[in-house]
Amino acid sequence: MISRLGHAAHSGLVLFILLLLLVFAPSKGVPAPYAAMVMDARTGEVLHSRNADTRLHPASLTKMMTLYIAFQAVQRGEIGLDTEVTISSLAASEPPSKLGLRAGQKIRLRYLLRAAAVKSANDAATAIGEAISGSEEAFATRMNRTAAAMGMRNTTFRNAHGLTQRGHMSTARDMSILGRHVIYDFPQYYNLFSRRTADAGVRTVRHTNTRWLNSYEGGDGIKTGYTRAAGFNLTASAQRGQERIIATMFGGSSTAARNRRVTELMDMGFSRAPSRATIRRPQPPGASIAQEAEIISSNNSRPANGSKTIRVTGIISRSLRPVARPEQAAPAEELLLAVDTNVIAVALAEAVETAAVAPSTPALEQSVVPQARPSKVLAQITQAANPQPQPDVQEIVTRISTSGGRHWGINVGRYNTRYEAERVLLKVALNEMSSLDGSLRRVVPRSGGFDANFMGLSREGADLACRRLQARGTSCFMIGTE
Repeated sequence: MISRLGHAAHSGLVLFILLLLLVFAPSKGVPAPYAAMVMDARTGEVLHSRNADTRLHPASLTKMMTLYIAFQAVQRGEIGLDTEVTISSLAASEPPSKLGLRAGQKIRLRYLLRAAAVKSANDAATAIGEAISGSEEAFATRMNRTAAAMGMRNTTFRNAHGLTQRGHMSTARDMSILGRHVIYDFPQYYNLFSRRTADAGVRTVRHTNTRWLNSYEGGDGIKTGYTRAAGFNLTASAQRGQERIIATMFGGSSTAARNRRVTELMDMGFSRAPSRATIRRPQPPGASIAQEAEIISSNNSRPANGSKTIRVTGIISRSLRPVARPEQAAPAEELLLAVDTNVIAVALAEAVETAAVAPSTPALEQSVVPQARPSKVLAQITQAANPQPQPDVQEIVTRISTSGGRHWGINVGRYNTRYEAERVLLKVALNEMSSLDGSLRRVVPRSGGFDANFMGLSREGADLACRRLQARGTSCFMIGTE
């Protein structure tokens, strides 16, 4: 009887202890470790750090690397923005956040990029990696090689999306380094990270960090991340005047708490950064085609036409000198317009002198007699040999147009010096490559300064380019007539 009573008392005590644990146990899990890094984006100087080299779960900050490699692949011609990507069962089965893609569905790469950058879609990120490298494992290998080339010493990637996986780790310092490369290596794509909404092909998606972007002056990116193991992470960037700051935070307890802390970090960065600094751009990682090119020749991966596909799967360590392109005949009128007449006269005189002193050879005597030049070209060369006085106003042509009869253009401002105008033209061309591709950059001296123009556009092309530039805050108006 006594033993039974003792056993009952012991059982009751155990039950009481369990009840106490349930009542007083915390409702939330153990918070993720905190880490932070604040960097002057212009120079890479560290302005603040805390646990910045502690390896933690990066969550969807991973997608910065996924997108970086995608931009790299597009730039190198490995894949195109309008390439149709077939969604695999692995990509379609990724957990949220996701775009909702189905296995076998085809979608353009540009829509996958928008979904990964704006919505942080995991299915889109996996599809990007598979489209570029053939498999998630091969893409992770390329991610790690690229990270090593950037100096991300404490980062190991296992997937393209950032969902928790054993060994998939990074640091606040490394993610800040990656964010800086995204900004400076691909400025033409960086605006993707500040879009509040984006057309992702199957639907419109909304930005995961709209609240912070709307609330912080100058905020324009870059990437949020959340998993239970990681907490609420964010790599953010903002520009005010000539200053640009990058801040990375790991381990926030909520979206609101993360945004408050990142705001404090950004304010700290702007208060500590000098108002003026010489921009020291990070060195972009290269790629070794000889080491990383894979020739896909199996029946499953061979294109329909039977040709082989070369897929670059790694980073380039050495840039090879390109082979000179064969010269193509350009319209005579266009070349004469782009070259000073004095240059033509000198070249003509040198050609005559060379022909007079050069010994004849059997090969030359047997060569085919060239066709006579068009009379219009001969007239222009004759005029070049006897130049007439020209007006003082000249146009500086930086590219030979191949517009083929497109006589519209756009003006992006008037500047005090020719250097300023040329610099603006180059910057605008890099930021708006899609609508200005093939146009002619022209600096025109005027009484009030130097006009920066893009010429050789159709009327529709000039209108589209102007509207896109105005949407980004760049002044622009159309010039010319058809």
